[in-house]
Amino acid sequence: MNLENKIVLITGAKGGLGTFVTQAFLDAGAKVAGTSRSIADTDFPNPNFFAIAAELNAEGARAVASKAIAKWGRIDVLVHLVGGFTGGPTVAETSDADLAKMFDMNFLAAFQILKAVIPGMRAQGSGRILAIAARAGLDPVATLGVYSASKAALISLVRTVALENKDKGIGANAVLPGTMDTPANRKAMPDADPSKWVQPQQVAALLVHLASDQASSISGAVIPIYGGDA
Repeated sequence: MNLENKIVLITGAKGGLGTFVTQAFLDAGAKVAGTSRSIADTDFPNPNFFAIAAELNAEGARAVASKAIAKWGRIDVLVHLVGGFTGGPTVAETSDADLAKMFDMNFLAAFQILKAVIPGMRAQGSGRILAIAARAGLDPVATLGVYSASKAALISLVRTVALENKDKGIGANAVLPGTMDTPANRKAMPDADPSKWVQPQQVAALLVHLASDQASSISGAVIPIYGGDA
């Protein structure tokens, strides 16, 4: 897959999934602006990588988009990986802090970066938006109420963006991975069977494909990648 002419902004560019995704886009030839709370150019020693350390609140998201455009001239693709997980209590037992945390991480961060990026994409008449949601956003799980709800809100947001911007050639899709085989998940679930989990490299490869011209007609899709738990 050749993305040589693509300028890609990746949020959550470091971490269990982000490292694989960022490297996959660089390997495909894209120029990448990668943002995370703590990130540096040296994290991906490649002349096509530009690090932007930021929080994705309203001001931070606008700054990220501005810096990416100042560096590379435009943004062709937004790959939004930022998210978080919490679970355990029932809805009735969930704290206000956990409610706020899940919607801040899984919905509001996406909302702010979309607001920051979409106007430029509309002005140039093209763009691809890809967001990582979760299976729980479609199929709620008991004791994961606010996590499931925040991911459901993200899915709805992405599909709405696809509808609102199809007139300008902008596509938007949500990818729903199952449990991914990351060190953090192995540590958190030592008794699980990781052979059934999704490999981060597979999610990265899917995102690269969806960003390519070969997938230009795919928009408004909610794409599962569930591994052995399908």
